[in-house]
Amino acid sequence: MKILMLCNKSPWPKREGGPIAMHAMISGLLQAGHSVKVLAANTNKYNIDPATIPEDFKEKTRIEFVDMDLTLNIPGALKNYLTRKSYHVARFHTKEFAQKLTAILRSESFDIIQLEMLYMASYLDILRKYSKAPIVLRAHNIEHKIWQRVAENCTNPLKHIYLNHLYKALKRFEIGILNKVDGIVAITPVDARNFDRLSHSTNIISIPFGINLATLPEDLDQPEEASLFHIGTMNWFPNEESIRWMLSEVWPLVTKRKPDIKLHLAGRYMPEWISKLSLPNIIVDGEVPDVWEYMQRFSIMVVPLFSGSGIRIKIVEAMAAGKAIITTAIGAEGINYENGQHLLIAKDARSFTDAIVKLCDDKNLRDTLGKNAKLLIAKEHDNNKLMQKLTAFYNELLENRPGCKPDENI
Repeated sequence: MKILMLCNKSPWPKREGGPIAMHAMISGLLQAGHSVKVLAANTNKYNIDPATIPEDFKEKTRIEFVDMDLTLNIPGALKNYLTRKSYHVARFHTKEFAQKLTAILRSESFDIIQLEMLYMASYLDILRKYSKAPIVLRAHNIEHKIWQRVAENCTNPLKHIYLNHLYKALKRFEIGILNKVDGIVAITPVDARNFDRLSHSTNIISIPFGINLATLPEDLDQPEEASLFHIGTMNWFPNEESIRWMLSEVWPLVTKRKPDIKLHLAGRYMPEWISKLSLPNIIVDGEVPDVWEYMQRFSIMVVPLFSGSGIRIKIVEAMAAGKAIITTAIGAEGINYENGQHLLIAKDARSFTDAIVKLCDDKNLRDTLGKNAKLLIAKEHDNNKLMQKLTAFYNELLENRPGCKPDENI
């Protein structure tokens, strides 16, 4: 099967959730025997040097890039405000990307076209004009839900008005696209049910983030002492919101009961305000070169997430690494967990504090949660099995679409 994948950012390097999820799916599809061609936006927010991409990955994906500037453009934002169109989406639609996409579609045909993230759906008209392949939206999140939360939490009146416009415009676009694509691949069952409610589509499937278990590094011995860490890209609003809440509401309670415990914060785009807080035992590590090696240094991961949708890639990776995890119901969304067996769920500052103290005092519980978490990931997030399920879904789309038949030579 020949698959064209349009990405809103480069799937390499694997430095944050989106690229990690895209890279995992590309690798899984290639391993399953499919041909994958990648066209990606190379944005100023996630800018990469194509020369740094491994030759093997470049050869297998024939990856091409189009430079894209996502810097806020006041005239463009005002125009979209007046026309009630989504500025989030408009930023990703450029003449250069459209020309490159058109050239690719004119030169070769594909069995499936996969849109990574909603923003690539702005090219739907071009895809329909030059290709008969079924078009599938792989949704990492329900995008408008994230921005709805941002608008609701904004206290500046003027900014609230504009953010509310952004959320509503994005919602209109997102719901409209759900009924224009041929299939939807949600990253969690919860998102799949929401997409089913929001659309008329019957071709919806849930394919969670998968891990190639055979490529995981060897396990290291778990730390004897309790130690806390959080890792996440901090220019994503829900992550920054969660850490702000953690430091203001939870950490004072924790330090009263555990004055020696330390919390390490890692991730790209660490905001300056965190470093300026000078809170006791908060260590800001920023961006780390090797996430897996970094996680091995600590025993407890905290993910106090209260907004967003989709699945938390870092939680799945930490579970695969055998870490004990404390998170919220939203943070654990998309993972088929049992509270107290695979991880601990907290809902407020008091329960989050109690969970931290409990795990700090009980190494056996930390080890048990970590072992159970690893078993769950092996059972339900094996990328090879997930790609088999996705392939079956794509074959069904092709069988039900007149004039479409997968290339049997691939």
